[in-house]
Amino acid sequence: MMIMSAGVAVVFLAVVAARFLLPLAIPYFPLPAVIACLVLDGVDQTIFQTFGYDPPGYQSYDKAMDVYYLAIAYLSTLRNWTSEAAFRISRFLFFYRLAGALIFELTQARWLLLVFPNVFEYFFIGYETIRSRWSPVTVLTTWWLSLAGIIWVVVKLPQEWWLHVAQLDLTDEIAAHRWILGLIVALVAGLAVTFQRLLRPRLRPADWGWRFRPEPLPEQIDEPHEQSAWRIRNDRVLSWNTAEKALLLGLICCVFGQMLPDFTGSTGELFLGVGVTVVLNAAISLAVARRSWTIRSTALAFAARLVLNIVLSVVANALLGLRIDGYETLFFLTMISLITTLHDRWRPVHEFRVRAA
Repeated sequence: MMIMSAGVAVVFLAVVAARFLLPLAIPYFPLPAVIACLVLDGVDQTIFQTFGYDPPGYQSYDKAMDVYYLAIAYLSTLRNWTSEAAFRISRFLFFYRLAGALIFELTQARWLLLVFPNVFEYFFIGYETIRSRWSPVTVLTTWWLSLAGIIWVVVKLPQEWWLHVAQLDLTDEIAAHRWILGLIVALVAGLAVTFQRLLRPRLRPADWGWRFRPEPLPEQIDEPHEQSAWRIRNDRVLSWNTAEKALLLGLICCVFGQMLPDFTGSTGELFLGVGVTVVLNAAISLAVARRSWTIRSTALAFAARLVLNIVLSVVANALLGLRIDGYETLFFLTMISLITTLHDRWRPVHEFRVRAA
């Protein structure tokens, strides 16, 4: 059994903490934060190896944290994106990949990752890159579809084949075949020249200088009490919003359940339990909103909801005699509390923008 020294333990905890905390910056600094998450995902195991430590079972946790940060990126589209066409495309890409990830975890058929490639991640980066210079609402739907198609066919299919079907490691391949490094440099240089000579002259003038912060929320719904008031007027316990939250969290938690090495529950039971918890959260949060009880701080609202869900879990365990594992249940309740809190805060912003348009 490998024993960590104090220094290695600090590095390990710092990397894991960064994997969980860095995605929370995506809603407020979308492009820099998502690129930072992408880079950290690529170098975390290299960092561990540099310190001579190979965390047991980390590969499974690594995949789970990928799902987590992409979920935060999807929720940030509810808060920030002003192009409804781009949002609908990204929502399809995100749920399509999430469903594929669960099917893969259940079957372990690696070819499925070619059928369900992670196009959402690069589409998100593409949108935020464009938004940093141009207004997204002026971009045609066909352009967004073309962007998604190019990412799907040209970028993600080869990448998914390389990583998950052929299971090749770029560092190992470069060490064995030096010409690969030259080929990569030539391709990057070719793309840069193509962009500079063919694409850049055809771009219309930028609408503004580089903007890495998202556009401000609409003034009519930028405060928590205004978002709660919107939910009171337009939301119901049994609604499409609740169904989306239940589907989103059901898929995420079931993917996590398959990835976490110590989880022994069934996928069906977990999906049902998550769905019931989401419906109870919707009922309680709407009841609280109708009494005009609003917590301004998102962090405090998340903490309050987590305490509520822990209480609900304890009561269910006492009344129904359910077998609930402490750490695993706390992990799932934390995920449910975080995502439902952010969804309830930011879904009204998206709906307001749609109606205003």
